Amino acid sequence: MVGWTLTRTFDSEQGEVAWDVLGDGGTPVVLTHGTPFSSYVWREVAPWLARHFRVFVWDLAGYGASAKHDGQDASLAAQARILAALLDHWDLDRPHLVGHDFGGTVTLRALLLEGCRVDRLVLVDAVAVAPWGTGFFRLIKDHADVLGRLPDPVHDGMVRGYVSWPSYRPLNAEVVDAFVAPWRGAQGRAALYRQIIQNDQHLTDEIQHRYGEIDAPTLIVWGEEDDWLSPEQAHQLHDLIPGSELRLLPAAGHLVQFDAPATLTIEIAAFLGVGDG
Repeated sequence: MVGWTLTRTFDSEQGEVAWDVLGDGGTPVVLTHGTPFSSYVWREVAPWLARHFRVFVWDLAGYGASAKHDGQDASLAAQARILAALLDHWDLDRPHLVGHDFGGTVTLRALLLEGCRVDRLVLVDAVAVAPWGTGFFRLIKDHADVLGRLPDPVHDGMVRGYVSWPSYRPLNAEVVDAFVAPWRGAQGRAALYRQIIQNDQHLTDEIQHRYGEIDAPTLIVWGEEDDWLSPEQAHQLHDLIPGSELRLLPAAGHLVQFDAPATLTIEIAAFLGVGDG
């Protein structure tokens, strides 16, 4: 991916997971991406945060530059266990955790089910409250066997439209190419459908009733034009997490990292304490 390469790996329960760290010091911040993306979504945000924090980024198992293989468990449950293992591997006790989309679920499951501890929590257009899953997501889930047999050019075109859809502003070709690349070829195609088949709403239903237990300071950031997860869900999540703060970003969709990178970064940095004192 142009301008974004993860240089380190971790031998997780589901194969090698690609990761990297930016910045030399400061409180650690862990950024977790969602679907159908990779850590590349943080390309604009991570370098700026790294001026103030030690920023860890990683590709979920079966995504991006991480290993993809038959029989792999790419479920959100497995990803939460991997996140917990990574925090242990990085020797991070109470980092700041930031999760976008599925990364929100992964982060919340790590906190509530895997015993991870957090200093501050940021949830960005997070998959967290029912119902979720676009009609297209459910269509893929129900017909993955058919879609998996599409000719490569048709598959590539479909994925290109899929990754471009959630952005309020048109993505440039470089960004779209970076998002599509991991899902190309037989291995990538299988990985795309695998993670969709393995994930559904029961993985948030298992924890939604426990959001009231979260006692870490929490910021919820949402694009006002999110077509995948309605801003109404942001308000619901805000009501479920005691003392949480809510920021709605205008002229931004589900991919706020590209629709409003500067505003998102400022909101995250301010919440994590940049400029205090």
